[in-house]
Amino acid sequence: MQYDCAIIGGGPAGLNAALVLGRARRNIILFDNNKPRNAVTHESHGFITRDGVKPSEFRMIAHREISRYPSAEIANHEITAVSKDNDIFQLMTREGRTVEAKNIILATGLKEILPDISGIHDFYGTSLFSCPYCDGWELRDKRLVIISEGQNIFHMAKLVHNWSRDIILCTNGQQNLTSEQKAKLQSKNIQVFEQRISGFIGQSGHLQQVTFEDGSTVNRAGGFVTPVWVQAVSFGERLGCETNQMGGYVTDSYGKTNIHGVYAAGDASVIAPAQLIIAAAEGSRAAIGVNTALTEAEFE
Repeated sequence: MQYDCAIIGGGPAGLNAALVLGRARRNIILFDNNKPRNAVTHESHGFITRDGVKPSEFRMIAHREISRYPSAEIANHEITAVSKDNDIFQLMTREGRTVEAKNIILATGLKEILPDISGIHDFYGTSLFSCPYCDGWELRDKRLVIISEGQNIFHMAKLVHNWSRDIILCTNGQQNLTSEQKAKLQSKNIQVFEQRISGFIGQSGHLQQVTFEDGSTVNRAGGFVTPVWVQAVSFGERLGCETNQMGGYVTDSYGKTNIHGVYAAGDASVIAPAQLIIAAAEGSRAAIGVNTALTEAEFE
């Protein structure tokens, strides 16, 4: 069987794309390897009617809704290779199954690389997070730390200041703040620590102290860290998809890449903050793009 579209990735972007295309009566298959980026997340926020939903519950609801549409199939398999021949895509699963599709939607998301600091993974997802819009409310008015080795640390400090006025910034040995930025932070009582971090002290993922290589410590109850984001898989690059400065796929207003038949949605296109509601909207956008292309082809 040749599908109208194969969707790679079972996060909110892929799930919403499957829903829209299923409702459009397109024969589609969604590949979900059940390895979500937000596996460490206890609750997802900022999605109206689903604020505070557990990621596993969100997926269960989505699968149930998609299953109402007989032309939509969900396959719990990992795709290991994608190729294109005569405008038809061949997708290979880890088990060796080959699937053909007229279009594909890359909803594979991103992979986050945290700073190389001992013990950081023990606290990430419980008291250290990456998105203030997702978890700032839960950390409101607490003593917070912002850890960033990149140039966006000043922006993050200004953003987190909305939720707490007790903030410190840790650059982990990097000199990534200008003297003007430091002066502005000092005026807001935000202290900057430029020495390297040696680790963290806390219990059951709940942060209590940040420790530095010079032997000093500072009490903190949580905070935010800025990871480096990279594509979770490289299917798009292998197919020739153009990428932007952030490493995301360049798309038009309907999620279409520069490669005919290839669409990208959600975090894979990196055009907005990595939030569930935005990723889901991106999935809907790409699905409409696919359905529009299929409809136009039928009338040529």
